[in-house]
Amino acid sequence: MPRCALLLWVLAATAPGASTVTDPAPGSTAASPAPASLSPAGPPPAAPAVSHGCLPTGNGYLRARIRGALNLDINWRNADIECDGGLRPDGSALRMSFAGPPHGDGRRLRLVFGVRAVHEGRAGRALPTNLTVILEGEERVFATRGDEHCTVDELRQERLGALGGPLRTWRVVARGFCTSPASALNSDARILVTRFDFAGNAVFEDAPAPSAPQLTSPQARRGPG
Repeated sequence: MPRCALLLWVLAATAPGASTVTDPAPGSTAASPAPASLSPAGPPPAAPAVSHGCLPTGNGYLRARIRGALNLDINWRNADIECDGGLRPDGSALRMSFAGPPHGDGRRLRLVFGVRAVHEGRAGRALPTNLTVILEGEERVFATRGDEHCTVDELRQERLGALGGPLRTWRVVARGFCTSPASALNSDARILVTRFDFAGNAVFEDAPAPSAPQLTSPQARRGPG
């Protein structure tokens, strides 16, 4: 190769930015670019809580007509509500609570009935009833402040679950009305529940057995000598 041509070839090969591309050998495979690294997936989102409704038998409900500061015609079905019931600690009345479907902002309407003279497994008529209407999330409560303003016309009970045992569950079905309004606790607003019908559950339990008197020895009664 002439000297001049050799010098030009060396200068071209060593110039800045010069690159050499080599064809792959026959039969060889070109290396593919490394895949981008993937960050580990986080835990799956928690599933929303599932409400099973009022009664496992699917036949719970609450219907009520409210007028006054609230104008509502309630028709809650079993899957829409949560309910529970049981005797008051002093046994004076059966407490039945029904909470309606919750709103997205946390508000919820709850009705609580306190029905007097109810005995486990027995039907009843013309039972004095106390009523409290709670607007959860709004800090508003309406109450009759006594059981002479509402009446359960008719009440009956149907056994749920196994017979016997310390805890016994009944389906309680009742209908009634109020003759006097329930008043707000923090204002002069009032509502009148002209009629109501409900079916919910009540749990009755045995009264705790009285504790045996503690026996002490004569030495302990005399005290230290």
